[in-house]
Amino acid sequence: MGSARGRSDEGPRHEVSISAFAMDKFEVTQDIYGRLQLPDPSQFKGKGHPIEQVRWSDAALFCNERSRAEGLEPCYDEDDFQCDFKASGYRLPTEAEWEYACRGGDDSDRGRSAAARIDSRACYAGNSGGRTQPAGRRRANAWGLHDLLGNVLEWCHDVYDKDFYKNSAGHDPLGPAENPEKDRVLRGGSWKSPEAELTASRRYHGPPGISDACFARNTYGFRCVRRLSAAERQAGGK
Repeated sequence: MGSARGRSDEGPRHEVSISAFAMDKFEVTQDIYGRLQLPDPSQFKGKGHPIEQVRWSDAALFCNERSRAEGLEPCYDEDDFQCDFKASGYRLPTEAEWEYACRGGDDSDRGRSAAARIDSRACYAGNSGGRTQPAGRRRANAWGLHDLLGNVLEWCHDVYDKDFYKNSAGHDPLGPAENPEKDRVLRGGSWKSPEAELTASRRYHGPPGISDACFARNTYGFRCVRRLSAAERQAGGK
């Protein structure tokens, strides 16, 4: 994780291990959001476009609604937003999970296939036309995941701490203790980001909207992760 060439909060570069997990192939889209009868706050309306202008707390509540709809156990307590990582349902990825997925089995700043032109892989300031684009329109990374760079910034579960990488745990690291007043992490850059900011290690942060009425930006979206089911673990030999 991290980068020796990035901003001060991206270092030091360090190794971690993480438990197996499943991640959405695409960012959560407006039509998927609507299937759960949740109001669409997005500015850039369009079928297949990622949901945006969502607060961290909105994303966590979506994870719970999706879990219930699929018969899974919700992860988030809806009073204090503490997360039960042992639950079977959906949640937001940790920073470590997100960065691992973005790198796609490599340790370069943009993950495997970094040599590919960024225009083919990301919707960003240089090609977005000033708005989001439908999820999955750009080339997937080596693990078949789309739009981890660009389109919308993606909420992570972790509380943000600029110095966290200096004392990060070596296995399944989590950010500092959860606090409704503290900013949460965002990753990946957006349709508005310059090319230089589209890296696996770049860290952003914003208010979660748990204890206040903050407004999310039209660059804020998310995707979900969950634990592997018993059948998935067996199929994978773990």
